[in-house]
Amino acid sequence: MQLRQLTAGIAALAAIASVMSATSAQAFSFKVTSGVANPTTGATNQGAFSEFAKFKGTTTVDFNSGKAPTTGFAKYSFSNQGKQSSVRADMWAPVGAAGEKNTSSYLAAFQGDNVAISLAKNLNYFGIDWGAAHAGNTYSFYNGTQLVKTFTTKDIEAAGGFNTYSALHPGSGEGARNQKQGNGYVHFYADSEKDIFNKIVISQVGGGGFETDNHSFREGSGKFNFNTESVPEPGVTIGLMSVGGFFLRQRRQAKAAKAV
Repeated sequence: MQLRQLTAGIAALAAIASVMSATSAQAFSFKVTSGVANPTTGATNQGAFSEFAKFKGTTTVDFNSGKAPTTGFAKYSFSNQGKQSSVRADMWAPVGAAGEKNTSSYLAAFQGDNVAISLAKNLNYFGIDWGAAHAGNTYSFYNGTQLVKTFTTKDIEAAGGFNTYSALHPGSGEGARNQKQGNGYVHFYADSEKDIFNKIVISQVGGGGFETDNHSFREGSGKFNFNTESVPEPGVTIGLMSVGGFFLRQRRQAKAAKAV
C-alpha cells in the first residue's frame, strides 16, 4: 500500500515538474493590456504606462523631456542621426489607458532611421505604449549581436489585436479596425533564460511611422512570470507543498514502522 502511494506521489511530482518545464520552454511572449495612468502623478494625458512601472528593478523612459536619453541605463541612438526618427508631440501620440488624448512627447521611428536601445544590463521584460499602429511597425530583441525575437503589428493582430482602436488615430489596413488605428500597452517578456536581451531595435518597414511612448525596462536573467511577478504560480506552489507533505508523512510512517 505504501509503495503504491509512494509511486503515486512520485508521479504527481513528475507531472508538476513537467508542467513547469513545458511553461519555461515556451517562446518569447507578449501580452496587450490597457496599461495605467502615470503611476507617479496620476496624469492621464501622457499615454499609458506599464502596470510594472513602479516595481523594483524597473526603469521607465517617458520622453516628457522632449528627448531620448543617450546616457544611463537605456541609451537611444538613431541609425540616420535622427534625420527622420525623433521625439515629438503631435496627434499621433499613443493614447492613454482609457483612450485619453496624449499631449506629451513620444518616440516616432521611420524607415531608414532605426532607433536602437542599448541596455546597461540584461532584461527579461520590456513594455511600451504602442499607438497609431499600422503595417511595418517592427521590434527586434537582441542579446549582444544575436537576434532573440522580432515582433510586428501582424503578430499583435494575430493574437487578438490591440486594446483600443482610437478615433483619434484614423486609418486603415493592418493594425486598424473600422478606420481606427490600434493602441495599447504591449508587454514583451522572456519565458526562459535563453530569451534575455540587452538591445532593442525599433524600426519601420515601408511608409508611415512607428509611434511609441513610456518604455519600461526590467532587469532579469531568467523567466519573467507576467501574472505573478516572477513568483511561482499559486497552483504549482500548492501542488509542490502537497507532494512535499506527502513524502514527509511517508517518511514518518516508515520510521514508526521500523521502531515497532
